[in-house]
Amino acid sequence: MANKIAIGGDHAGYTYKSMLKKELAELGYESVDFGPDSEASVDYPDHVHPLAKAVIAGDADLGILICGSGNGVAMTANKYQEVRAALCWTPELAKLAREHNNANILCIPARFVTEETAREMVKAFLETKFEGGRHQNRVDKIAAC
Repeated sequence: MANKIAIGGDHAGYTYKSMLKKELAELGYESVDFGPDSEASVDYPDHVHPLAKAVIAGDADLGILICGSGNGVAMTANKYQEVRAALCWTPELAKLAREHNNANILCIPARFVTEETAREMVKAFLETKFEGGRHQNRVDKIAAC
């Protein structure tokens, strides 16, 4: 089980980030907050790069990124070969991202999912283990460039 979860995003994800930090604590996880610290406009890469580096370094077991569409944070995080950031909008997709793709960062589109759906996605993402097997060969080919 992952114990330390990196969490961050941008101003559009701030409210969900605050809510999810409480949810993580209730589920027994320690969260490491990479910002932002308010709803004031920020550039998401300033928060994504340090979070991705923390996941890669093992300073956090998994990561959660939240922005308006989820696209910007996912695109930025996926610049790192060791990152498999999955943009999800249902708990089923979050579960499959872990099971089949060994995703290590969940990206949430705050403007397109409810708080309840975000909570359910986080829970599914954190509770699901990578299946390995036939999926491992595919995951090994992701960072081929």
